[in-house]
Amino acid sequence: MAWKVERCAIFLVIFMMLFAIQISNASTTYNVGDSNGWTFGVSNWPNGKNFKVGDVLVFNYPREIHNVVIVNEVDYNNCNPLGKMFNSGKDVITLKKGTTYFICGVPGHCDGAQKIAITAN
Repeated sequence: MAWKVERCAIFLVIFMMLFAIQISNASTTYNVGDSNGWTFGVSNWPNGKNFKVGDVLVFNYPREIHNVVIVNEVDYNNCNPLGKMFNSGKDVITLKKGTTYFICGVPGHCDGAQKIAITAN
């Protein structure tokens, strides 16, 4: 009888470990800019957040006013919208490993701090 209790306890420990691993690997969905959405002054929004590979960014914005462009670091620093553009007003992007650079491609908007750099580990 004692061996049954011991087996049960071992099974329970293994189950709890697998459950903890699954929770730690779960992705998080972030609304860029929180309740303000993807707009001017959002460049500090990533500060203090810990992004992981597989996390999802949702860019909410009026599609008549803004867009989202994924650019390289040089184009990010120079606000050049030379990259993949999204313009649905509710763009959903899954993060890959490394740093991804996002800007608004509407002239003047990136210069108005409508840009973010996200590093996913």
